[in-house]
Amino acid sequence: MKLHIKYMVSMRCKNIVKAELQKLRLHFTSVDLGEVEILEHISKSTRSQLKVALKKNGLELMDDKKSILIERIKNAIVEVIHYSEDQLKVNFSEYLSQKLYYDYNYLSNLFTEVQGTTIENSLFSIK
Repeated sequence: MKLHIKYMVSMRCKNIVKAELQKLRLHFTSVDLGEVEILEHISKSTRSQLKVALKKNGLELMDDKKSILIERIKNAIVEVIHYSEDQLKVNFSEYLSQKLYYDYNYLSNLFTEVQGTTIENSLFSIK
C-alpha cells in the first residue's frame, strides 16, 4: 500500500517517517520523498494515529489525488536540484512526464491552477 506524505523533502523527514511507522509496527519496503510503500493495509484507527504523529512533526498524510500529484511534482523538482548527481539528459518537462507518467501539459496546467505559479517558476525559485 502506498502512502503519500506532504512536506517530506529531506533525509530528516524520511527518518521521522520511518520512526513513526516503526512505532505503529508498520512494515515498509521503501521510504522516498513524499511516498512510502508499506506492506500492510492499515485500519482507520492506525491511519489516524499516523496522521497525528506526522502532523506533530510538520508532515501531512495526503488523500486527495490532485494534492498528491502536486506534491509529487514538487518532490521531483527537489530531487533534481538537491539530490541528483547527474545532469539531466532531457529537458525538465520531458523528465517530469516520464517520471510521473502524465503529459507535461496536464501537469503544468494542474500545477498552475492549484499553486498559482508555473512549474518553471517553482523550479527556479528552489534553486
